[in-house]
Amino acid sequence: MAEACDLGAALVRTHARSVWASFLPVYGVAVLLALCTVEIAGWLPGVVIFCLKPWFDRSLLFCLSRAVFGQPTGWSDLWHHRRVVWGGQWLNTLLWRRLSPWRSYTQAIDQLEGQRGAARRRRRKQLLHGRQGAALLMQMLYGQVEMALGLACLSIVFWFVPGAGMSDMLEWMGSAHPLLEDLFLSASYAAVVGLLEPFFVASGFSMYLNRRVELEAWDIEQDFRRAFA
Repeated sequence: MAEACDLGAALVRTHARSVWASFLPVYGVAVLLALCTVEIAGWLPGVVIFCLKPWFDRSLLFCLSRAVFGQPTGWSDLWHHRRVVWGGQWLNTLLWRRLSPWRSYTQAIDQLEGQRGAARRRRRKQLLHGRQGAALLMQMLYGQVEMALGLACLSIVFWFVPGAGMSDMLEWMGSAHPLLEDLFLSASYAAVVGLLEPFFVASGFSMYLNRRVELEAWDIEQDFRRAFA
């Protein structure tokens, strides 16, 4: 499962242009709308982006599922399938499944397999059997990386401030321009999510494919499909 996680990261690097070309237009518009809520509350843009992550992941999984078969994905492809990608089970995706500790690993059950109800529960139990720990660890590791990158973005500002002027800058950002501070924090978080989320989704998807290879010899099935196409 760890090797499958690495394979997911390699999949994103190989198809980077296709992944971000289809993902960034959707993500960019959503982030701009989220940043507009900063005047309501400084913390609100970050919360909106955090809650919408599973919805962003649907676009990424669509692109990655095509990349596995060597099919490039453009914005036009995503727009053509927008009802299936963005509209399928969106309420469940944004509510209780948002808090799943193995969300990216089981996401393909809903979006690609189209399982519902009792069939989905059986399938989920089958895929998670003996693999819950690996899926949970992967999600926790990406959470730690996201936190580290967020702190790195914030530290960039202070690296360019002379030591004597650090307190003045903190006072300037905190009291004189609180809106600017909130925008900077939210934009930093959005940049980290935009960079890291494709790798997170790809790692979970590759672990899902690895599990299917174990259970169903999925890779051999695909070889037969290509041989007799």
